[in-house]
Amino acid sequence: MGIIIKQEIKNYIKNPLFWIGIMIVIFGVYKTVGPYLNIHYFESDQEIENLLIEDESDREFIQGYIPSSAEWQLKMGFAEIKATLMKEFNFSEGDADAVIKEVGESNTTIPEINEYLETHYQFYGSEYIFDKYEYRKADKEEANAYLKDMMKEHTYSFYFSQKFSDFSGLFLVFFAAVMLAFLFVRDTRRDTYELLHTKPIGSNSYIFGKVAGGLAVVVLVLVILTVVFGGICMIHGKRAGLPVDFRDMIFASVCYVLPNLLMITSFYAGISLLFKNPLPAVPLLFLYMIYSNMGGRGPDGRYGYYGRPLAIMVRFPGNFFDTAPPPLVLQNQILLIISSAVLIGLAVLLWKRRRVY
Repeated sequence: MGIIIKQEIKNYIKNPLFWIGIMIVIFGVYKTVGPYLNIHYFESDQEIENLLIEDESDREFIQGYIPSSAEWQLKMGFAEIKATLMKEFNFSEGDADAVIKEVGESNTTIPEINEYLETHYQFYGSEYIFDKYEYRKADKEEANAYLKDMMKEHTYSFYFSQKFSDFSGLFLVFFAAVMLAFLFVRDTRRDTYELLHTKPIGSNSYIFGKVAGGLAVVVLVLVILTVVFGGICMIHGKRAGLPVDFRDMIFASVCYVLPNLLMITSFYAGISLLFKNPLPAVPLLFLYMIYSNMGGRGPDGRYGYYGRPLAIMVRFPGNFFDTAPPPLVLQNQILLIISSAVLIGLAVLLWKRRRVY
């Protein structure tokens, strides 16, 4: 088995696409997580005022935005709803004030307010109005106080590791989908496939060797990413006076990315041996990726990412300090490991059944 693992690693190292793929993955991850390497304590109000955004949905701490209070969000949202009632529904100012008072007295949460406006006044889209005021531009004292509070809850590297695992996992899934096609492409050629089944190599040794070799290659890329971006995170955090811990990066990579890579490798092994060709695994894996990345409606009726059973991506949408693992993510990662073991076992059985003694 060790010989097979070493040979697979050598085959990939000699493949120019492997190194091109690594460069693309590193560049892609840097483009997405790079802005979060600029988080620091602000030195003046002018510095915050000079930070501009192209899209209202991009309101982040790095642009000087902090979460607004519930009272301020409701106040500003109701003000815009009142203006809309007067402009587009031809309400008088008195009637619009009466509607706002009625809605505010009858409902306590934003989802309830949205539903009430839709039901009683056919006013649609109020959720988007309130979303606009979920974050507000802060001054220097407010922004720095908020950053200090966030650092008391978790380290800077903790927040960064979640964004890192989100996008590194995304790019590595695409990387694995392309590169692992080479894992069985030589062995499933008709002449090679039949010859391998006549060799005295055990089924377990062959399958485990191929899977371990393919997994080692993609894990190598994950290690490179973790070391590179973990090192950058440590350097920036210390320079900015923010608490950091490299173990945060290791935990995120092992917990949120590694099981996904194991599942992808096992998936390739199972499909390749089932069809005696690795190519059918490529479109199936892309469909699997789409399924894993699909969002849905949460309990509050808002659309978001909540994770799916056996998903091979763990996404952390939301602002830098507001990210949280999807529900039951640890259980799903354990399920991925178990499912991978099952797929590897099925691959061994397929190899045994087609063996010529």
